[in-house]
Amino acid sequence: MEELSPNRAELDPIEIASIDEIRALQLERLKWSVRHAYDNVAMYRARFDAAGVHPDDLQSLSDLAKFPFTYKNDLRDNYPFGLFAVPREEIMRIHASSGTTGKATVVGYTARDIENWADLVARSLRASGLRKGDMVHVAYGYGLFTGGLGAHYGVERLGATVIPMSGGQTEKQVGLITDFKPDGIMVTPSYMLNILEQYHKVGLDPRESSIKVGVFGAEPWTDAMRKEVEDAFDMHAVDIYGLSEIMGPGVANECVETKDGPVIWEDHFLPEIIDPVTGDVLPDGEMGELVFTTLTKEGLPMIRYRTRDLTRLMPGTARSMRRMEKITGRSDDMIILRGVNVFPSQIEEQVLATGGLAPYYQIELFKSGRMDAMRVHVEAMPDAADNLSKTAAARMLTKRIKDMVGVSTEIIVGEPGEVERSQGKARRVVDNRGKE
Repeated sequence: MEELSPNRAELDPIEIASIDEIRALQLERLKWSVRHAYDNVAMYRARFDAAGVHPDDLQSLSDLAKFPFTYKNDLRDNYPFGLFAVPREEIMRIHASSGTTGKATVVGYTARDIENWADLVARSLRASGLRKGDMVHVAYGYGLFTGGLGAHYGVERLGATVIPMSGGQTEKQVGLITDFKPDGIMVTPSYMLNILEQYHKVGLDPRESSIKVGVFGAEPWTDAMRKEVEDAFDMHAVDIYGLSEIMGPGVANECVETKDGPVIWEDHFLPEIIDPVTGDVLPDGEMGELVFTTLTKEGLPMIRYRTRDLTRLMPGTARSMRRMEKITGRSDDMIILRGVNVFPSQIEEQVLATGGLAPYYQIELFKSGRMDAMRVHVEAMPDAADNLSKTAAARMLTKRIKDMVGVSTEIIVGEPGEVERSQGKARRVVDNRGKE
């Protein structure tokens, strides 16, 4: 694997500024953002007034804890444009979630917001080891989803060449990677496994691929999956983090030289960690729910937005700004099975550690009598698809999940190719508990 050492001269000065400089800039920008939200968004004015707080009360970063939270439902309740802080004509772009679990959540960007977004994705790509003149294959979905266009503008801002492939058409993806020879790929980690599978299907050696960096985001993934992909392609795999409500991809990104958790670009986003139950702010280093306040967003300021992502804040290493531990679960993804908290990432870890199994899985929740039960669908590797091997793998995975996660599960080991493949974000959990 090629070493990708950073050139510090290429970094934005704020990336290696002193903590005091970063905190001073954050406070200045935080005061502006909270005032901007209060003055221009009716919901924020009403909510701050009801909580008895005012932008003038914000004299230190810790004062932010006095202000109320913003929730995903607030975007749905104010659908489509009720949280925009500028006139609609000043919104240059609109993105939205799919709305599969309710009304779509709509986000808007001014021209300056788009500029900042492009800058931060370019910064993220530099941190990933990519440079001006490189070629980057973008396999995130384009359209209302923020991934594709967010990545696209960042690649162009970096001065690199973008291949706007989008998701799906896996055979074509591999063909273009083989023909165009990109240096990097931006894709969900679960879809990268589909690409790997296609390499094997057509008899190509993924280690001969031109790709030196994979920038993976849009879903939680484990270090076990990182190792799987890095070994398979002989490349670096780094984590890009973002969410539409805050900006999109590029809120935080791992540095390729350390791969020790995404660095939060704190000049634009102020993170907090809270107790998901009480809402109390927790000190750095403690595990809890990640909360973000935007510091520079004009179109859609977000004050104390609860992401539901579970992580901890850690000191900077490769950059001055704080890192967050790699997201491997969300508070709303957590399965409570007979009193035990289970995250899909914990199951993934055990699947990847079990010999004879491919790295694809889906969790099915169902009722066994009056009790909740869990079934894990996995599939055998082609060279371990005989009944004896599948039985041994099922027994081993059952034991690993019981020992490491603490729950009993039914394991179904299918034939190669049986588990549903991701064409974007993976559907890890299917809940059949309400069905007959």
